[in-house]
Amino acid sequence: MSDAPKSTAPKSLARRPAWPTSVSRPVVTPLQPSVVYSSPDPDGLDQQYEDGSGFTYAREGHPNATVLAQKIDSLEGVDGGIITGSGMSAVGAVFLGVLQAGDHIIGADQLYGRTLRLMTEDLPKFGVDTTLADPTDADAIAAAIQPNTKMVVVEVVSNPTIRVADMEGIAKLCHDRGLLLMVDNTFTTPRSYLPFENGADIVIHSVTKLLAGHSDATLGYAVAKDPALMDKINVANVTWGLTPSPFDCWLAERGLQSFDLRYDRAEATATALSEALSGLDGVTKVLHPSRPDHPDHNRVAQVLGHRPGNMMSFEVAGGRAAANALTNAARDLPFAPTLGDVGTTLSHPASSSHRALTEEGRAALGISEGFFRVSVGLEDPQLLIDELTHAIAESQKA
Repeated sequence: MSDAPKSTAPKSLARRPAWPTSVSRPVVTPLQPSVVYSSPDPDGLDQQYEDGSGFTYAREGHPNATVLAQKIDSLEGVDGGIITGSGMSAVGAVFLGVLQAGDHIIGADQLYGRTLRLMTEDLPKFGVDTTLADPTDADAIAAAIQPNTKMVVVEVVSNPTIRVADMEGIAKLCHDRGLLLMVDNTFTTPRSYLPFENGADIVIHSVTKLLAGHSDATLGYAVAKDPALMDKINVANVTWGLTPSPFDCWLAERGLQSFDLRYDRAEATATALSEALSGLDGVTKVLHPSRPDHPDHNRVAQVLGHRPGNMMSFEVAGGRAAANALTNAARDLPFAPTLGDVGTTLSHPASSSHRALTEEGRAALGISEGFFRVSVGLEDPQLLIDELTHAIAESQKA
């Protein structure tokens, strides 16, 4: 018997098995949570970075984000959009990619509360100044322009006051003055409004909301019409690590399959609900673009056509006491600061999205303690009307 030591070298390195091949394809998009992707050699990796082929590291992109972005691109009529980790990270990616110290931007004074905070409190730390102006008046936007103004940021329908911006006037102004127009299309969605067909340069979404539609995925989307500008936004997204989760992208793509059906049903119900609430005792205001008493009624048809959307707001008399009573009585309606779910949700801007504003600041926007935003979902319309009718009656007893 030989006294030679036995070799401890492995006969072969452990290898991951190859992904099974098939002549058929999966009907459902596969979920790919891998953080990294293996390349054949350094030349191959160089080629991937040069021509953008394949995937390398999930922060720089992954298959589920690409599939979802392409589907939203098709809705917006554009190419090259990216998915980000949240709606606010989409806003952040645009600002980080486009703006620099010394720039000035104009924001609609009725933007989403966190967007307002970012523009008025955080951007100044980086040397970017913000002026807020009324988006329903293009002349007010024009009056806010300074020599260093670079961008105008608007929502087509404002959150939470449901005002309709003067999109034609603002788009013409931006074109004439050489300013970038960024549109947050979250409320309206491509089902109701196509920003690029109406003069926008940049579009963002909180995919979390109506596009995904099930309150189980937190994502954003950003796209620019100019490929060079889009490249800057994408670089900022990668550098700052605003990466989306593959699982959330997979969930959102699933939700997107029913988006148009969900939107149409919720929109019709919101129209019926706004009509039903308008005649109730204690209701001092109902805001929905379908209503003839909407403050921007003359502009609604021009901007939205016949797509008023699923978002509405109403106000009850009685202040905070009435608001508490209403939410306590509406047991079957989630009181939650979100929108776009398959179920209807109630939001109270004074205690959530716009709580950072002073009482005077909220009053200037028309947001009182009795003001509620409603994201209308897919319930039976009459059941929803009955629930809110009861809750409003209870609020007036307070």
